[in-house]
Amino acid sequence: MERKPFIAGNWKMHMTVAAAEQLAAAVVATCSQVHDRDVAVAPPYTALAAVARVVAGTPVQLAAQNVHWEEKGAFTGEISPVMLKDIGCGLAIVGHSERRHIFFESDGLINRRLLGALRQGIKPIFCIGETLAEREAGRTLAVLEGQIRAGLAGVEPATAGQVVIAYEPVWAIGTGKTATENQAQDIHAFVRKLVGELFDKTVAGHMRILYGGSVKAENIDVLMRQEDIDGVLVGGAALQAEEFDRIIRFQ
Repeated sequence: MERKPFIAGNWKMHMTVAAAEQLAAAVVATCSQVHDRDVAVAPPYTALAAVARVVAGTPVQLAAQNVHWEEKGAFTGEISPVMLKDIGCGLAIVGHSERRHIFFESDGLINRRLLGALRQGIKPIFCIGETLAEREAGRTLAVLEGQIRAGLAGVEPATAGQVVIAYEPVWAIGTGKTATENQAQDIHAFVRKLVGELFDKTVAGHMRILYGGSVKAENIDVLMRQEDIDGVLVGGAALQAEEFDRIIRFQ
C-alpha cells in the first residue's frame, strides 16, 4: 500500500529563536524543491511561534516535542493541544524515550497525552523503543508490544490513521549506533502486524511507521528502501541544515 514518506526533525533542547528561524528557512528552501514527501520540524517551545511564522504557507509542518491532554488548567510547565493549534502546530511527539527514561513518563501518561492530542486534531508522533538491556535479554518484541498496546489504548479505528509511530531503539539514540536495515525492517513489520491486530489491515496498511536512532545522510537511503520504513525521526542530524537537506532528499 502506498504511504507518503515522512521526514521529521526533533530539535530537542537546542536553538535560540534566531537560530531556529534560520534553520527553518533552510528546511523551507529544501522543501520548495521536493514535493513527494512530508517534512516536519519540532523546535523547542520557545521557538514554536517564530518557526510557525517561517513555515506558514509552505509544505513544512510544525510539531511540538510534547503535549498535555487537557485544554487548560493548573498544570505548571505543560502546554495544551489548544495552545499548539493556536500557533499553527498540527503534530506533537509523545512518548519519546527521553520522556520515558529521563522524566519517567509511564505508558499510561503517554496514552493520556496521545488521546488528548487526537481529541484536538493534533496528530501524535508516538515513539516506542527498547533499551540495550531489554534487547540483550531478548525482550524487544515484548517491550514494544506492551508500549503499543498501552499507548494506543482507547484510540478509535476512525482516528487511528492520524497516529504516526516512530520506532527508536533507545540504544541507538545519539550513540552513533544504528539498527541495521534488516533489524529495523523486521521491527517495523512486527509493529505493522500488531497494528493490524489492534485495528484492521486497512489502518495498518495506511499507518506510517518511522525509524529513529542516529539517522544521518550516510544511512538514510538504505533505511528508506525497506518495505515497512515510511520515514525517519531525526535528532542531531536535523540541527545541521546541509545534513538534514540530504536526509530529506533521500534516494
